[in-house]
Amino acid sequence: MADQNNIAVDIRNVTKMYGAFSALEKVNLDIRDNEFFTLLGPSGCGKTTLLRTIAGFEDITQGEIVLYGQNIANLLPNERPVNTVFQQYALFPHMNVTQNVMFGLLRLGQEKASAKSRVAEVLELVQLTKFADRMPNQLSGGQQQRVALARALAPSPKVLLLDEPLSALDLKLRQAVRLELQQIQHQTGITFVFVTHDQEEALTMSDRIAVIKGGQVQQVGSAQEVYEAPKNKFVADFIGETNLLDVNVTDLHDGKGSCILPGGVQITCPAADGAHPGPGHLSVRPERIAITSPHEGLVQGNVKRHIYLGTDMHVEVTLMDSETVTVRMQNSSQIQIPEAGQTIGLEFEADAARLLVD
Repeated sequence: MADQNNIAVDIRNVTKMYGAFSALEKVNLDIRDNEFFTLLGPSGCGKTTLLRTIAGFEDITQGEIVLYGQNIANLLPNERPVNTVFQQYALFPHMNVTQNVMFGLLRLGQEKASAKSRVAEVLELVQLTKFADRMPNQLSGGQQQRVALARALAPSPKVLLLDEPLSALDLKLRQAVRLELQQIQHQTGITFVFVTHDQEEALTMSDRIAVIKGGQVQQVGSAQEVYEAPKNKFVADFIGETNLLDVNVTDLHDGKGSCILPGGVQITCPAADGAHPGPGHLSVRPERIAITSPHEGLVQGNVKRHIYLGTDMHVEVTLMDSETVTVRMQNSSQIQIPEAGQTIGLEFEADAARLLVD
């Protein structure tokens, strides 16, 4: 059980209904102080709705939202010690950078001299000091995003909520801003709650991740935990890439399961809580599979095609039971890629596979 003194946001049994539709269903989460916490899931899963309930933009149907020990569920948005960075940065086009960042501070009643000093601090934090007099239309997308971040940080909120703030940026800029956001969170010590549908963003930035589907939390854990030890088929398939092999589970004990692979070989490997004997799914990541000779492999198949990805090469293999397995290989002149139509074996360490709950 989490130490309550270390909890920034405690989501307790939160449900949100829109008529008969349940957008959130009995959600329970504890988000720690000074944590970069990510809500991850596909479009429409409820992650933004959950963020908006913390901000106060959406009422909850039942449950509690406790922020540093105070139930804030009935407080107005401006009464909550949180701030939000939106997907659309919503900068005032007629105000320069300084005025945009200062606006909220003046509305809160801060003296102008004190507000100017605070603006200088946060602009330095987001590396925009030399752009203080620029207008929004004179800034790049990444710079506008940092202005929005500075504006949200200026009042020193206890929790910062970020609703897909990188989605409008191109790939290279997104990668750079990810690192900046991480550094800013570490420097300020403010709890960040970050919403995204991008698995790579979540894996590279987060202290912990909550994977959400259909308004329900599927799994909470570190990036390594949700990737290496997914609790169910959805998490395994949504986080990165995986192969889901149809297997027959014969035995389960002490967190391990024995199963029969396509072709008849039996292995024992880690099993998720709730896995049961009978037909099941075995998750094996493409990078954990090695190609070998047909008689040495745990399973055999024929090479269907190659997919060139620059740094990597994906080799699609059709198994004897017609399932398709993807193998990720490094793109190197020293590695021999099997030809299409060639019969090969596939092998992997038993601990690299995981029996899942459907």
